[in-house]
Amino acid sequence: MHDTTLLQLITDDFAPAQQLLELLHTESLALHGRDMPLLEEILARKQALIILLEQHGRKRSEILASLNLSLDRQGLEQLASQSSIGDQLLSQSDVLTDLIAQCQAANVKNGQSIVMQQAATANQLKILTGGEPPALYDASGTFSKLQKPRALSQA
Repeated sequence: MHDTTLLQLITDDFAPAQQLLELLHTESLALHGRDMPLLEEILARKQALIILLEQHGRKRSEILASLNLSLDRQGLEQLASQSSIGDQLLSQSDVLTDLIAQCQAANVKNGQSIVMQQAATANQLKILTGGEPPALYDASGTFSKLQKPRALSQA
């Protein structure tokens, strides 16, 4: 009984996890295009999917805990070893784990893109506001800050 419920919870997460992955890919495009209205819409949809996935994850953990099994892969393997659908349970769990890992990787990539864009924007603001000149590489290929021009001496 618990094994079929657990399998159903796992397979129920395929659709929201796939939708999340697709949203993360769309988010990447929106980040590069700096499409703020689309990014706001994506954020709201992402949050709803993440909440749903977290709820299902908690339910799966509760099932394993109620059977006095560990809340990790080892606990799932113990349940699977005593179940007629054990192989299916493990294989579907692997599919979901892989899908979630793809989501995490896409999210990290998007986060790096955001950090790079924030740095570029900060640099542009410094230039526009007359702040510190941008950092550049010198002729030898090493990182160097541009020197401020020397004041002309009055003679």
